[in-house]
Amino acid sequence: MNTLIERFLRYVAIDTQSDHESETFPSTEKQKDLSRLLVEELIEMGLDAFLDKDGYVYTKIEKNIEGKKSIGFIAHVDTSPDAPGKGVNPRIIKNYDGSKIQLNKDLSMHPEQFPSLTRVIGQDIIVTDGNTLLGADDKCGVAEIMELAKYFTTHKEEKHGDIYICFTPDEEIGNGANRFDFDYFKADFAYTADGSEVGGIEYENFNAATVNLNFTGKSIHPGSAKNKLVHAVHIAMEFHQLLPVFLNPAYTENYEGFNHLTQIQGLVEQAHSQYIVRNHDKALFKQQKDEFLKIAKYLNEKYGYNAVAVDVKDSYYNMYDIIKDHMEVIELAKQAVVNCGLEPKIEPIRGGTDGARLTYDGLICPNLGTGGYQFHGRLEFASINQMEKAVEIYKEIIRENAK
Repeated sequence: MNTLIERFLRYVAIDTQSDHESETFPSTEKQKDLSRLLVEELIEMGLDAFLDKDGYVYTKIEKNIEGKKSIGFIAHVDTSPDAPGKGVNPRIIKNYDGSKIQLNKDLSMHPEQFPSLTRVIGQDIIVTDGNTLLGADDKCGVAEIMELAKYFTTHKEEKHGDIYICFTPDEEIGNGANRFDFDYFKADFAYTADGSEVGGIEYENFNAATVNLNFTGKSIHPGSAKNKLVHAVHIAMEFHQLLPVFLNPAYTENYEGFNHLTQIQGLVEQAHSQYIVRNHDKALFKQQKDEFLKIAKYLNEKYGYNAVAVDVKDSYYNMYDIIKDHMEVIELAKQAVVNCGLEPKIEPIRGGTDGARLTYDGLICPNLGTGGYQFHGRLEFASINQMEKAVEIYKEIIRENAK
């Protein structure tokens, strides 16, 4: 087994899920279990690596040629809280033939239902046992960047500018860029290794917001409730029904935005729901947020009191609005992909990455494919062949920059 896959399997064995409900930073202490291991391995390579108080891992491979731009590579150590992440039991399938994959007695996947499997036919892939997520998002990227670091610390004949590396916490809950240390990480531009199919270059992402709704009802004994009882959960359900039906994510693709109900809970007097709002287009993004305010106003007028309270908070914005003026960073990545014998795949991200936030903070940071698929669930898998190719693409980016 090659060292890249040994790294990946070592990393996915460590539970690093982040937590939406936590008030600490990082949101879970266990993320640092992997971060500390990464620091140890980087130091073994001869690098001056460290873990800061906020859970970020940093290091730099010093330039050995003058006059070249410095490049950064970034991945996140946390995995999604959307599926179990403890006790990952990966399985390698050699030369996948395109047939149904039985993960366990209750769970399977087939290319007819999951077309992404058609992209890895003939390749060696890593799947779960169906009881947890795999952690391909983003431990594929972490392992690949670590392999990149190993290469350039052992091949000192390769000319390059400064190479900065960072592994962030809490990306999955939208906080990965919150405490990023720009004083240390002085790359001229960077790439997040957090995409899917290898050869992918992503520089368009959703504009994103979170909407928290609190509903206040009126509790009366049900035996004498006529014309008096107002059930907070019923108001929450009514609110949901007033949102545009076809902005449900189950009906959207490509550049289409959505409103996604992520949480609903409550009793008669109080209820709470949370939505994430997404759209690539800023005007449509604003329109979606405004709809939440209009529905709240309508329901408050209907019930005659403040039955609905709305809190809308923007999370990140479409990095294309910035990157469109720095397309040389994209062209560099495209040339690297071509050098590796692939056709660049330019697709919008139906989500977000640390790179979106970092781009708006002044560090141009598009996203690169890692060879991981079907993120955030038990059907997650990774292509060994594509992970190996991703490392070669990252090397080519550095080589092209050094010309």
